[in-house]
Amino acid sequence: MNARENTSRALDRWKVMDAKTKGKYARLLWLLIGPGVLVMLGENDAPSMLSYSASGSQYGIGVFLPFVVLTFLMAFVVQEITVRLGAVSKAGHAELIYKRFGRFWGNFAMIDLIFTNFLTLITEFVGVVAGASYFHISKFIAIPVAIVIILLAYSFRRYWSWERITMALALFNLVFIPIAVLAHPDWSAVGKSFLTFQPFPAGGLNNNNLVIFLSDIGATITPWMLFFQQGAVTDKGLSKHDIRHGQLDTLLGAILATLAAVACIIATSPLFIHHMNSASFGAAQFAQALQPYIGRTGSTLFALGIMEAGLVAATAISTSSAYAYGEVQRKNHSLNSSFKEAKSFYLTLFAIVLVAGGIVLIPHFPLEWVVLIVNVIAVLTMPPALGFLLLLVNDKEIMGEYRNKAWANTLAISIGVFICIAGILYALTAIFPNFTL
Repeated sequence: MNARENTSRALDRWKVMDAKTKGKYARLLWLLIGPGVLVMLGENDAPSMLSYSASGSQYGIGVFLPFVVLTFLMAFVVQEITVRLGAVSKAGHAELIYKRFGRFWGNFAMIDLIFTNFLTLITEFVGVVAGASYFHISKFIAIPVAIVIILLAYSFRRYWSWERITMALALFNLVFIPIAVLAHPDWSAVGKSFLTFQPFPAGGLNNNNLVIFLSDIGATITPWMLFFQQGAVTDKGLSKHDIRHGQLDTLLGAILATLAAVACIIATSPLFIHHMNSASFGAAQFAQALQPYIGRTGSTLFALGIMEAGLVAATAISTSSAYAYGEVQRKNHSLNSSFKEAKSFYLTLFAIVLVAGGIVLIPHFPLEWVVLIVNVIAVLTMPPALGFLLLLVNDKEIMGEYRNKAWANTLAISIGVFICIAGILYALTAIFPNFTL
């Protein structure tokens, strides 16, 4: 840890202590929120919003609304653990795996994460291109502009500045709420769906319905979230005394992300009502198809929302990769450091963004295949990630009194089993297209 990093983090901590001492609780919350809001809204990325769009357009208002709420509740349970791990250990997720399980597992976690993140980054840039196409903007313009925006956020050499800028952009995800209002849904049907989990998709858990369910799980809980939030909590300098605020930050992020996801399903439900075949729609096609029902303003906001989702997720995902690399390689890995002080950290970050964006520009590259494989990988790699997470949070030497209680372990293990089953089912649907329950 260098002098600049120490000074920057000390300044942030002084502001926190000053707010606590003076009883300025609103300011204290403002100072401490960030990682939880970013990780949850960041997970509402371009593929996720398109998954929610598919849910609404193919099935309308029904079981998918409360189901998405359930998935975000699971995400909160998982991410709350990373808050405690980061605040108590003051170490990143990959670093803890390295320390407790050895170099092999540390390198395995890092390589697996960076590979998965790289494929996911490609899909984020695909989302940016799809949203930009609604405005007839070429991908050769959209991608370079997106890369510049992402990299500019890192030019301030301060975690605090990067966090505030990215969070401001992330909050644009809430644009799906006014879009849902413009769709003029049957609000009584919306309320009924939350109370009854009905109507359930016709045909039960057949192949098509199962894929949508599993896609919505993969749109909410993924491994990069663990590495990003724990790294951000550490970089922000949160301590065990800030855990309660970190939990509130994560809960706030989960609520905001749930509202945006549910709104996206409601916003696209007119396509189901009017029997539009949207099974293979992209972002621009969704926006264009919705225009007769939500107007030009609504469809424009929809396309912008998809672009924003891709940008924010690309920023968070690339940061989680750089954190993991720096942690395992024991290199400086803080956004409070300059390029000279943390060269490998920034080079990793820049390289993964530039290469992923460049791949989307390659003519005839099988982007649809990448999108499909990323969804499968995201679900299949989550159970091992949860395994490491539970082992770490129950380690008495690391966590002390902050380790998981029995009820918390039961809840987390139940989520892990649920995701394991989902992963197996997802793999079966990918390998055997006619698979059904």
